[in-house]
Amino acid sequence: MTTQTLIYIFVGLSFALYIGIAIWSRAGSTREFYVAGGGVHPVVNGMATAADWMSAASFISMAGLIAFLGYDGSVYLMGWTGGYVMLALLLAPYLRKFGEFTVPDFIGTRFYSKAARTVAVICLIFISFTYIAGQMRGVGIVFSRFLDVEVEIGVVIGMAIVFVYAVLGGMKGITYTQVAQYCVMIFAYLVPAIFISLLITGNPVPQLGLGSVVNDGSGLTVLQKLDESLQMMGFGAYTQGSKSAVDVFCITAALMVGTAGLPHVIVRFFTVPKASDARRSAGWALVFIALLYTTAPAVAAFARINFNDSVHQTAYQDAPAWFTNWEANNLIAWQDKNGDGVMQVASGDAFEGAPEYLEQTGASGERLLANAPVAGSDNEVYVDRDIMVLANPEIANLPGWVIALVAAGGLAAALSTAAGLLLVISAAVSHDLLKSTFRPEISEKGELRAARLAASAAIIVAGFLGIYPPGWVAQVVAFAFGLAAASLFPAIFMGIFTKSMNREGAIAGMVSGLAFTFLYIAYFKLWAPQANVAANWLLGISPEGIGIIGMLINFSVAIIVAKFTPPPPQEIGQLVEMIRVPRGARQAREH
Repeated sequence: MTTQTLIYIFVGLSFALYIGIAIWSRAGSTREFYVAGGGVHPVVNGMATAADWMSAASFISMAGLIAFLGYDGSVYLMGWTGGYVMLALLLAPYLRKFGEFTVPDFIGTRFYSKAARTVAVICLIFISFTYIAGQMRGVGIVFSRFLDVEVEIGVVIGMAIVFVYAVLGGMKGITYTQVAQYCVMIFAYLVPAIFISLLITGNPVPQLGLGSVVNDGSGLTVLQKLDESLQMMGFGAYTQGSKSAVDVFCITAALMVGTAGLPHVIVRFFTVPKASDARRSAGWALVFIALLYTTAPAVAAFARINFNDSVHQTAYQDAPAWFTNWEANNLIAWQDKNGDGVMQVASGDAFEGAPEYLEQTGASGERLLANAPVAGSDNEVYVDRDIMVLANPEIANLPGWVIALVAAGGLAAALSTAAGLLLVISAAVSHDLLKSTFRPEISEKGELRAARLAASAAIIVAGFLGIYPPGWVAQVVAFAFGLAAASLFPAIFMGIFTKSMNREGAIAGMVSGLAFTFLYIAYFKLWAPQANVAANWLLGISPEGIGIIGMLINFSVAIIVAKFTPPPPQEIGQLVEMIRVPRGARQAREH
């Protein structure tokens, strides 16, 4: 059986499973559509949360970024993991005790304002659509390579699949679908990692293989070999970073705080019966997440070793099959700058922009490019970082069923998070804007219909953003975390832990934090990408890390405005007390 046939079987069976679960668990009420009825078991919710949180950025892109950024790429690993711990300990139990459907629900009630609720919805939509662009891009990349279609067509196929189980099943369908997707995803990540660790180091445990000696007789460990080979090719050492300390700190902090403000992760804690279950499900989710996140650094290092060994100083006519497979999808390319017919990998960009092929072929049979070469760079190879995890089994010559498994896992990762984000968007429109703000008299049936229509419209917008994303998957996701850090997190934090924060302060803080962060990112990534260098950054902070400054602006503006505006009503103080004080503590204190 060919590898392509196995891919069709694995992907087809996984899709059949997801759609079958959606039909079986079809939501029949708004409570089932928004929070799965509020009765999900903590272990099940922990697994679904892990799948929801470990997006295409985690499965597809994070290891690819670490493979090419080395030490600098560890900010994604530290930030996302630390952020989940912050969310689990700092926010999740309190929000579950509040007992509503959505994050704007909490903000609207806590800050006693429809305007605050509306601003929270706007922030949520900005964050969610920025985040979902990365997921749909990941779906397109997987389909492009493994089903042999254009990236754009792959995005459209992904939209259709998500439409079926997100719009039909709501949170109830998504929860149980995400449990299945987690199982597919983690198996697809660990199996090739174990295989490749055995091939490179002889150690079957990837986490230990990262520090083991390479099986090439050199006596070097994996990291020592990477440092030596990369420096010979003109790169910096793999274990040394080039980013400034302030930028590393800000990116890590923005990712941590942004994780704690992500609405599609927070809403998962509304699906369990009580606050103690929210804590338990958060703990289980951390266990499930750790399986992938402790493996990612090893996957990144192994991928870079295999990539260097199979591409650098290899004649194009002898290029491995995996290279030409991904080249056909415009995700890897070679430009013969010196005319020797041999591929050289070095630091810097090979040419300007993404590959743009001409009709002609070169002397070595390569597809000629219209792109202008980058002056002063000896690098001849362009590689989309997002392909490294997906291509890893092919590069290592693993069996076809492993390649098919990785294809199914990559799709599971992207689709699980995309579905969660779409549900958050639809709930924000139907519940927070329509039901709670503009049409409170709407029936439950009408609200459910509006939620499904909103999810359908969101899928169309998400598909467009997936076709035209402003960066690699993990980078696009990093911007979403920055927006969350600058807008929703401060409002949620102050809403739980301060009684004095009023609606005027919360609204002013959210608007100022979101506006500053969005404009900063848009300037360097959309309007003036040529200016996106450290010399032009505010305080040396890159767009990926600017969310932490947006957060500080949010806190500062909110506190200042609150001082000069009326305090919140007495019942709001009682609400905060109810959220923060453990059940039974007040009675014990009175006795």
